[in-house]
Amino acid sequence: MFNPSVHIVILNWNGWQDTVACISSLQALDYPNYRILVVDNGSTDGSVHEIRRAAPDVTVVSTGANLGFAGGNNVGIRSAVEHGADYVWLLNNDTVVDKGALSALVEVAESNGAIGAVGSVLYYMDQPERIQAYGGGKVSLWIGYSRHYTNVESSRMDYLVAASLLVRRIAFEKVGLLDDGYFMYWEDTDFSFRLRKAGWKLAVATNSKVLHKESASMGKKSPTLDRYFNRSARRFFTRHAPLPLLPVVLGVGGRFIKRVLQRDWERALATLQGGLSRG
Repeated sequence: MFNPSVHIVILNWNGWQDTVACISSLQALDYPNYRILVVDNGSTDGSVHEIRRAAPDVTVVSTGANLGFAGGNNVGIRSAVEHGADYVWLLNNDTVVDKGALSALVEVAESNGAIGAVGSVLYYMDQPERIQAYGGGKVSLWIGYSRHYTNVESSRMDYLVAASLLVRRIAFEKVGLLDDGYFMYWEDTDFSFRLRKAGWKLAVATNSKVLHKESASMGKKSPTLDRYFNRSARRFFTRHAPLPLLPVVLGVGGRFIKRVLQRDWERALATLQGGLSRG
């Protein structure tokens, strides 16, 4: 049986404990043809040393600076493409994978040559029976709204979540890498839209189970998160919406009002700053 080569790219930023746990779960995979590459994104907590000490057989590359999610992952993607990997598996460091997660992804990808990328079913790390994202979700290009699917849905899959995303190498070669103009957030949605525009299909591997902490590096309620999310949202809708101003105003405005109603003034300001910045 032919087992395509898969290069697993894990981006680390000041989170070596999570990364080591992720690598440990990968070492139990039942898929026989893979290699792991950790890209350290300018960590200051001794991550490179700790990861190399805990997993000496894993390749660790240091960027020397924080290049953002897309920029850091692109370092790993370029390496995988240059080394002729058939597939690249982008995997968040704050994940723990089921032993059959990769086999399930490859099986779905190999079932149809038109499939450019396959997502996993993500579950909450602290609630492992609760689905966080069924592979991806949908976007409204009119009101600036997006949401993850949380069960099997027949409606169109607009994007796949890059927390666990298997991409065919030739798809990267055809449409390009992640857009590193997105420092954080929306880069996977942008990439999914570009794949679909180029004629590639998106798919979900139902049997690929991945536990995900979500926002482990900054925390779910960080104003920095709001700033980057809305900055990237503006960039995304400016590039993909028929009338860009409409979803930018409605989306950012809605999130701003939500923070105001929560009396979270710091996050409200961050939301507004992100939406007004040009990315």
